[in-house]
Amino acid sequence: MLVIEPIFEADFLDSSYGFRPGKNAHQAIDAIRQYLSAGFTEVYDADLKSYFDTIPHDALIKCLERRIADRHVLKLIRMWLECPVVETDDHGRTQVSRPKQGTPQGGVVSPLLANIYLHWFEKQFRRGDGPGTWAKAKLVRYADDFVVLARYQSRLLVNWIEGLLEGRFRLTINREKTRIVKMRQPGESLTFLGFTLRYDRDLHGRGRRYLNVIASKKALARAREKIREMTGPQRCCVPIPQVIQEINRWLMSWSRYYRYGYPRSVFRQLNWYVIARLSRHLRRRSQRPFRVAEGQTVYAKLQRLGLRLL
Repeated sequence: MLVIEPIFEADFLDSSYGFRPGKNAHQAIDAIRQYLSAGFTEVYDADLKSYFDTIPHDALIKCLERRIADRHVLKLIRMWLECPVVETDDHGRTQVSRPKQGTPQGGVVSPLLANIYLHWFEKQFRRGDGPGTWAKAKLVRYADDFVVLARYQSRLLVNWIEGLLEGRFRLTINREKTRIVKMRQPGESLTFLGFTLRYDRDLHGRGRRYLNVIASKKALARAREKIREMTGPQRCCVPIPQVIQEINRWLMSWSRYYRYGYPRSVFRQLNWYVIARLSRHLRRRSQRPFRVAEGQTVYAKLQRLGLRLL
């Protein structure tokens, strides 16, 4: 990783933001916002089915050979990709197989190899005969998640993208999740990297619309599920100050990512949910009915116990 990453970083394009030094998801969202503001409001939102598990090894090695001449390094990467998988059934019989596609889950170099393979899709996209030229379309990619923004999403553009990915790159597009979003139409929204982008009416700006960016419904649902786990019946034996400190640390980590955009309404919803769950947790722990002191609110009680909301 330390040896080959700088080699390919010199080649990677500015439209790629995932798993790269100095790049992050917020920069990818920034790029999408700039393109939407410039009028590229029709978005092809792509979803690749099991991308990391379906990268063909032979094609990936050819991509590596374009920049790596050392056969020892190439052999090491090939051996690592084809590392045997040993499976044991219920009867104790073992079966050994060598994968012909995909990169090992959790491997330190897997994200880099995934970027290398889709880098050539970006190159084709920007060529003179690609839609980056003849359709003036814009591409924003974060690892295997990418969107193509254009002023008008023609069937020719969609066919070019899907034909190249499924033909030459031998990947599979999940058409149930892939869709075209026309952002200017009422009710349309784009969900990307845990954020939802949509045009909302500005209640303080005489009815004008603005591009709202908030945490997606799925991100908020996962956050609620995490809070539910941290305040569940199985945690009744854990001291309350410890539970609250764990929630504080998790909220700080979660908000660091989702503070981007206009997070006030989402933070407010999550704060109320935290208070409700902790109140229920306190009632569940006590053999006597839980009550706060006269003239004191539940929120004030939780604050005294150390709770720090968003």
